Parts: sequence; C-alpha cells; structure tokens
Amino acid sequence: MTTANTANAAQPLLNQLQWRYAAKKLNPAKKVPQDKVERILEAARLAPTSSGLQPFEIIVVTDPAVRAKIQPIAWNQAQITDGSHLLVFAAWDNYTAERINMMFDLTNDQRGFKNEGWENYRQMLLNSYPQRDAEVNFQHAARQAYIGMSAALIAAAFEEVDSTPMEGFDPNALDEILGLRARGLRSVSILPLGYRADEGDWLVNLKKVRRPREQFVTEV
Repeated sequence: MTTANTANAAQPLLNQLQWRYAAKKLNPAKKVPQDKVERILEAARLAPTSSGLQPFEIIVVTDPAVRAKIQPIAWNQAQITDGSHLLVFAAWDNYTAERINMMFDLTNDQRGFKNEGWENYRQMLLNSYPQRDAEVNFQHAARQAYIGMSAALIAAAFEEVDSTPMEGFDPNALDEILGLRARGLRSVSILPLGYRADEGDWLVNLKKVRRPREQFVTEV
C-alpha cells in the first residue's frame, strides 16, 4: 500500500475521532446493537498490555436495576442509566504468581510450544511482581485497564456509538455493588455506551478543542 493510500485508509478513523465527544445526554430509547458492542469489547480485549498479562476485566452492565444503583454513587450522571450498556473496567487488585503463571501457560498452550527466553521472562516477573506492595501492583494494572478503555473508545467512535469515559464515581461503592473485591478486582473507570440525544446536550455542537500539533508533538 502506498503512502497516499495508507493516508486515505486512515482518514475515516480520524474523521470518526473528530466526530466523537463525551456525550452528556444519551437517548434512552436507542439501544446499541449487540454486534457493535461485541466489536467494541473485542477491541478492548485485543489492546496491548504490559508483558501481555492483560490484568483487567470488563463487566458489561445492562440490568436497569443495577445501573440505577450505580448512578447515585457516580454523581447521578444520566448517561449511566440512559445508555444501553455500561462497561466497567476493573483491574486486578494485585499481581500473584497464580495470575502470572495463568497468562504464561495460556500463551504456551495457544502457541503450542515453550520458548526459553519467554520462560526466563516469566521467572523474572515471578521474582519481582508478587513481592511488590499490592497497591503498587494495582496502580500498574489500572494503567493497563486505561489502555483497554482507550481501545474501546476508539472502537465505539468507529462504530458511530457514543460513549463517555468516567472516573467520577465511588470505586469502593461500585466494587461492593458488583462484588468485585471477592473476585480480586477493583474498579478503575466506567464507559457508558449509547446514542446521543437529539436535543438537550450542551456539548454536542461545540467545536472540538485540542492543542495544535506544534504545542503537542516534539520531534527529536
């Protein structure tokens, strides 16, 4: 593919990123088709993570009653109940030998062979990660969850699905509502999915504002 063709192929994605915004009012009557949701989730699943450990999970909340419980502990943001799906990104609460081995064993099983360098890398992680403070490990895992959420945001834009990334919630309360601590997980961020309302959103028609490239990118 030539450079010109590559640029043309990329432009639709950039157009969709220009189109997307953090929707403040979603239409509760419009539901995101399941095939679109699945592609958004798959994009998050395929996102890169440190050492390929994939130390987070996504809880898809569609039950109206559960979302109604979440809304008050998330600043009563309407998108939580007006959207059709709420994605909760929850990171591992700690790196354990069991979790590290699980991912390395899965890799070996899927690839059908063992690699000496890969096994040496496994041992390096086993000799370092589980010995660290649990909070240090959670914060590291949480950063990987944000990579997954970014992939979901981009995929949603590509699917012309509106979304609103949120940190404005009580994570302890959300963990309790969803029973996350019992699963060794802690909530990191949430992402309502839906379709923007026809009216009532003050942000929808405002110009997208980002710093210009010369103030954002430094080439060395």
